[in-house]
Amino acid sequence: MATNDTIAAIATAPGRGAIGLLRLSGPQAQTIATALCGTLPAPRTAGLRAFRDVTGAILDRGLVLHFVAPHSYTGEDLVELQAHGGPVLLDCLLQAACAAGARVARPGEFSERAFVNGKLDLAQAEAVADLIDAASREAVTAAQRSLDGEFSRQLTQLAEALLEIRVWVEGALDFSDEDVDWLADARLHQRLQQWRGELALLQAQTSQGRRLRDGMTIAIAGQPNVGKSTLLNRLAGVEAAIVSDRPGTTRDLLREHLIIDGMPLTVIDTAGLRDTDDAIEREGIRRAWDVMHKAEAVLYVSDDRDADSAEDQRLLQQLPLQIPVLHIRNKSDLSGAPTQVLRTPRGIELRLSAATGDGIELLRQQLRELAGWNPAASDKQTIFTARTRHLVALQAAAAHVDTAYQGLLHQAPAETIAEELRLAHQQLGEITGQVSSDDLLGSIFSRFCIGK
Repeated sequence: MATNDTIAAIATAPGRGAIGLLRLSGPQAQTIATALCGTLPAPRTAGLRAFRDVTGAILDRGLVLHFVAPHSYTGEDLVELQAHGGPVLLDCLLQAACAAGARVARPGEFSERAFVNGKLDLAQAEAVADLIDAASREAVTAAQRSLDGEFSRQLTQLAEALLEIRVWVEGALDFSDEDVDWLADARLHQRLQQWRGELALLQAQTSQGRRLRDGMTIAIAGQPNVGKSTLLNRLAGVEAAIVSDRPGTTRDLLREHLIIDGMPLTVIDTAGLRDTDDAIEREGIRRAWDVMHKAEAVLYVSDDRDADSAEDQRLLQQLPLQIPVLHIRNKSDLSGAPTQVLRTPRGIELRLSAATGDGIELLRQQLRELAGWNPAASDKQTIFTARTRHLVALQAAAAHVDTAYQGLLHQAPAETIAEELRLAHQQLGEITGQVSSDDLLGSIFSRFCIGK
């Protein structure tokens, strides 16, 4: 990547701190850093320097560290100034860098340059952002695996194996005038089946990684006074929601972010569903229905003493059909029935007591199953962080290979089979960035924080 400009950004989080970092990257990075702090220490060696503005006035004293291209994060000359972490001070340093010839970096531009300069592939670059945003230790480990290239290595192995299959099929085209039927060879069929099995394993790992990164949004719904807020408080471990015997206490949405076995969950408490003349409560109920249609799962809570009422059945039938629903029969401490998971023709029901906590561990297990998160499997498999676009690309690759395999079975033209395999190969390349568009890159890196 030939760049004529040098970018600068504050690379530490906004606000006050003990240390603040200003980062420079580009062909003029060393020249600009010299204007700010005088002579630079030897590459990869920290040195104490005075940082000056354009007038020569000393702003601060701190450490300078610089890296010479291509041996840097971005692949360009890169300089880092470690100053005290005052926001005004760091802004003054950034202004001084821009006055000396730099420009303010776009969000994610340092990582974008690292990608374009071959220091990271696209999956690794995304893992940088995932590592920063990780909400659990498990997510940190998974993101680090992706950053180390584990996901990319498996993709590369799949791509290389698929390339060999493509060569075989392309060879059938080149020698189509001979009597040998290359596409009927059992070894080709076996290799395609084996490749599809390896892809299925990678899809399972990627699905776990995506869930570990993105988590799941779950809405709690039901009639008033069935214990929805108590259930939220029990899951959160804090008094997040007001609990009252008075119907209609919850009128707006209340979100709590939880971690269950390393998987992030966003649980939303909603207003009790009922007919009411209160305009504010009606708005809360409207929002409740809206969030239920947007959630990935619904916990429908009812009072176990009257869980099969006509009103509960009516409301259950109105829930979105495409979204999993777990029926929670709450207040088992009052009904006297044992806490347990019930598998009924209507689906899974769970009897518990949010007030006492009896059955909450069963609920956590059901939430893991709803999310498709299996911590036991994650211990046995190498789970790495992944994104929805990775899953979509792998699914598309699988579909193209399945079409190619069916073509082999039904003696489709070799050109058709070769094209399906080419499209599958292209989908794998889009994950790592070997095949990418400017729009895709812009969308990915724009979500990074400034300075990264």
